[in-house]
Amino acid sequence: MTKPPMQSPASPASQPRNPLHGLTLEFIVTELLAHYGWVGLAERIPVRCFESDPSIASSLKFLRKTPWARDKVEGLYLFMLRELRRSGAPR
Repeated sequence: MTKPPMQSPASPASQPRNPLHGLTLEFIVTELLAHYGWVGLAERIPVRCFESDPSIASSLKFLRKTPWARDKVEGLYLFMLRELRRSGAPR
């Protein structure tokens, strides 16, 4: 008797309403950068990787090592999506 294959925790069926599902951190940071710019990101999330000599690479390195900062970035992304939806602006 064989066991059925286990479903991974990140499968679409397990997170049907998670707007971050399937998005990479790089995609999220790039979208926020396109919307707010480095200055706007630094105003909303005051971390050095956005304030001093910012780059995508340095931001990703910091955010991957710092869970509280990544949570703030993901929260800002969700806020941006809500605001865009409310205003009816295309993403």
